[in-house]
Amino acid sequence: MRIINSVPKQDGFRMPGEFEKHEGCWMIWPERSDNWRYGGKPAQKVFAEVAHAISEFEPVTMIVSAAQYVNARQMLNSNIRIVEMSTDDSWVRDCGPTFVINTNTADVRGVNWGFNAWGGLVDGLYFPWDKDDLVAQKICDMERKDCYSIPDFILEGGSIHVDGEGTLIVTEECLLSEGRNASLSKEDIENNLKEYLNVEKVIWLKRGIYLDETNGHVDNICNYVKPGEVVLAWTDDKNDPQYDISKECYDILTNETDAKGRKLKVHKLHVPSPILISKEESIGVDSVDGTLPREEGDRLAASYANYYTANGGVVVPLFADPNDDKAVQLLQELYPERKVVGVYAREILLGGGNIHCITQQQPSV
Repeated sequence: MRIINSVPKQDGFRMPGEFEKHEGCWMIWPERSDNWRYGGKPAQKVFAEVAHAISEFEPVTMIVSAAQYVNARQMLNSNIRIVEMSTDDSWVRDCGPTFVINTNTADVRGVNWGFNAWGGLVDGLYFPWDKDDLVAQKICDMERKDCYSIPDFILEGGSIHVDGEGTLIVTEECLLSEGRNASLSKEDIENNLKEYLNVEKVIWLKRGIYLDETNGHVDNICNYVKPGEVVLAWTDDKNDPQYDISKECYDILTNETDAKGRKLKVHKLHVPSPILISKEESIGVDSVDGTLPREEGDRLAASYANYYTANGGVVVPLFADPNDDKAVQLLQELYPERKVVGVYAREILLGGGNIHCITQQQPSV
């Protein structure tokens, strides 16, 4: 693996949309006892279900610690590749590389951002995070992909969504948060994004899902179906704090044009009813200084928008809520050529997120 001493835009590389062709998908196995209840045992079953669902459509690689290797190998189908790697937790979309492609040369490279556990010592979710900060480089090494490196710029993969045609959607709540790049102006941040993702226009939403501990990652509130078309997490309940957030996002998106001058088509993807941590769920998590606690009664940032778009399918989190069926129905209408598969994801949500993977992209030539 070479570190490329330039930027993707200069070399003709761009970040593709998640709906474009993938070579494969990466995940990380959960086990951290101060984030996952009972040492991650319930969550491991769900991660396995997600991996099996995605593997129906594309190759899956699961990162696993030495201590969990045998257990994971027994729980995962033989067609899922397992690699042993040290990590601090299991959020590969955020700490892994962003893959960029050159459609003229059929080349794929990685971008290695700085990672500080969603806010560092200001409001990060755990400490230390040094193992996670090495994940992007290690994945690029394993895949023999050359890499761009910008270690002083903090960015998570879940905080960016592109259409593959020059438009990026982000949230101010996340990218302008004090714990990430406080020394940079909004203009500085936007310029970095344009250079390293090769986009022409950045659409800034104000906030993400209510009480999202990632400071409002865009991937939990908005997702690209295809260029010019997005889904937006939504509620009709005006008494829910989420309503004002979603309405604000809707107003921004429907009044914007993308890099190609198109008005965006916005589909409302209704969130489930508020999901609260139970007493049993709370006491199953170890209490450790420096890690965000899981308290009984805390509201979780549940959303269907954080689905995964695989080559021939869509894998969506479900929550045993009446809106589950509506979410699956809408996504099947929006992705008629893909199979929509739902996975009950409460255990993943308890750990602070939804379905979490990164795609290794495959360029079309």
